[in-house]
Amino acid sequence: MRQRFFIGALVSLLLTAIPARAEVKLAYVDVQRALNECDAGKKAKGEFQGRVETLESRLQRQQNEVQSLKDEIEKKGMLMNPDQRQSLQDQYVAKLKNFERDYKDSKDELQRKDNEITAKIVHDLAQVIRTIGERDGYTMVMEKGSILWGTPAIDVTDQLIRSYNQMHVQIGTLGESTRGGVGLGGGGVTRSSAEQAGARPPSDFGSAATKRSTISK
Repeated sequence: MRQRFFIGALVSLLLTAIPARAEVKLAYVDVQRALNECDAGKKAKGEFQGRVETLESRLQRQQNEVQSLKDEIEKKGMLMNPDQRQSLQDQYVAKLKNFERDYKDSKDELQRKDNEITAKIVHDLAQVIRTIGERDGYTMVMEKGSILWGTPAIDVTDQLIRSYNQMHVQIGTLGESTRGGVGLGGGGVTRSSAEQAGARPPSDFGSAATKRSTISK
């Protein structure tokens, strides 16, 4: 909440610094909704769900094997000779460790992949937002989650989604090169005047970008 008040105060200071005769034109975007509803986000979500189902099936088989060994030890362990019981116990411990390790590694890998794909799509959205802002003469384009209130009339999220979908580019590649770049209606995006002047293009919307998710929302 303090961050939102800080951003609001910063916006107020920026606006007061603009000459009185200058037109102030503001807009905002819902980045999480854009992630969820853009074609790239939907594709990533579908691929993620398929990967999850495959992993769940494999982990379930491992868990069943572990449980089967545990049941055998509990039911027949006392009837076995010490060597047989120890051998079965060793198998159980080994399979349990393998299951726990595989579970953790799989979970970490899914999270890493989620973060990687999300970061690439957010990078592209940032490039499209910059182009929309410069083309349509916006003084500032803010993120919905960072403002206290904004009229729906200045929400350009739908425009952002449509523009990004029309590009049909490999995710994470917008803004990498000026070669073959075209406007918002084509297969790429030209570098902005700010980028041509040496300004660093936005790769995300700050540290909060890493907390978003394309595929787990």
